[in-house]
Amino acid sequence: MAEAASPAEGLEVPLAALNYAVRRRLGLFLNPRAPVAADWTALAERLGYEFLEIRALEGEADPTGRLLRDWPARGPAAAPRPTVGRLLQLLRALERHDVLEDLGPSIEEDCKKYLERKRQEAEQPLQVPAVDSSEPRTQERQGITIRDDPLGQTPELFDAFICYCPKDIEFVQEMIQELEQTEHRLKLCVFDRDVLPGTCVWTITSELIEKRCRRMVVVISDDYLDSEECDFQTKFALSLSPGARMKRLIPVKCKPMKKKFPSILKFITVCDYTNQHTQKWFWIRLAKSLLLP
Repeated sequence: MAEAASPAEGLEVPLAALNYAVRRRLGLFLNPRAPVAADWTALAERLGYEFLEIRALEGEADPTGRLLRDWPARGPAAAPRPTVGRLLQLLRALERHDVLEDLGPSIEEDCKKYLERKRQEAEQPLQVPAVDSSEPRTQERQGITIRDDPLGQTPELFDAFICYCPKDIEFVQEMIQELEQTEHRLKLCVFDRDVLPGTCVWTITSELIEKRCRRMVVVISDDYLDSEECDFQTKFALSLSPGARMKRLIPVKCKPMKKKFPSILKFITVCDYTNQHTQKWFWIRLAKSLLLP
């Protein structure tokens, strides 16, 4: 008996509607190279990728996620329209019914939320941009990171924003290696690596923390306490989740400190890299915290 088509297949919902959890689980299904089932390379072929392009993606930690991010920018001549419906149709054509069965309900829910949000936005009264200063201007929200969609239709999304001072960059580089380049396959927003120059620091930082990143990791050290940027980022993130009710902010003590630990973070459980007795559990605890829904 033929499998019934998903209602989402008939909807013109952009890929940006899919949340982090769905994208990560899709990668868990398609990223492993499989001799029998169609994997991410089969999806890439359906999207019009050539052999050399696919070979270039083999070094990616999450090639499926990369395909989803790059799809909108490839244009109609190179690939089918980048919608949730087309993605479901491609998975059906690849006979990945296991993916459809497992992710179908979550995808449907994401589509409903997206359409409801658009409906509410359409019902909002129009405001003059020059008067409404509560939101960053549209142009400043586009082209923030190196992998942003040039047209602004699919902004790059992250599992966590990393708040750190420049003197702690070596620890941040180790974090990248342990969380992005291992089986955790997390996607971190590291300002000096991922953010394009040329826009207002405060505006794009707020945009990234509030709308592009699920959580924020605060790298605590004596140098952190002297950083105005880190102070702003921490207080802004705390304002989005007062009392840490959403577990949005995760403090990480990266080195021994001579100064007093910041009082505004004392009520939040700290992940302590300096404790030799628990250091072997440090990265798995941090990764699990970032993977929570």
